[in-house]
Amino acid sequence: MAVTTVVLAGLTHEAISAQDKYALKVPGGLAFSEFKGYESWQVISISHTDKIMAVILGNPKMIEAYKAGIPGNGKPFPDGAKMAKIHWKPVQSTTAPAPTTVPDGQTNVDFMVKDSKRFADSAGWGWGAFEHDPASGVFRPATTSDLPPQANDAKCGLQCHTRVKTRDFVFTEFAAR
Repeated sequence: MAVTTVVLAGLTHEAISAQDKYALKVPGGLAFSEFKGYESWQVISISHTDKIMAVILGNPKMIEAYKAGIPGNGKPFPDGAKMAKIHWKPVQSTTAPAPTTVPDGQTNVDFMVKDSKRFADSAGWGWGAFEHDPASGVFRPATTSDLPPQANDAKCGLQCHTRVKTRDFVFTEFAAR
């Protein structure tokens, strides 16, 4: 009986603490579910500062566009192209033989999708940012209190991305393989 109680208590805790991240949505904007499977998308590139490191991933349509020379050829990304940028805090590895920086707690994930009809008023792109609490594993939509501040709509990235308007609002280069 005691074993059954412990097992059921453990299962109840799991059920309560589990989060369906795909149920989240930025108010007036993108849903996390629009990017289901992003974890296995191909790497476009990486980026880092002393405070954050990231991997930038693309869905197959985004990767095909990069391979076709976009945005360097002056053509826009096609509708349906999607990117995900996963951020972590960097730490020094405790197991690597040389000073090596590795990801620690995930801080957030940012998404972009090209949909020229749906997001006509934001250069054809929709953005969404979701903050992550590494202790609980829970995501939440980013707000204007987060860094960088994120308005809660699909246009939250337009102001920042305007500086790369000639690159169809995309900062990231496809890294050589």
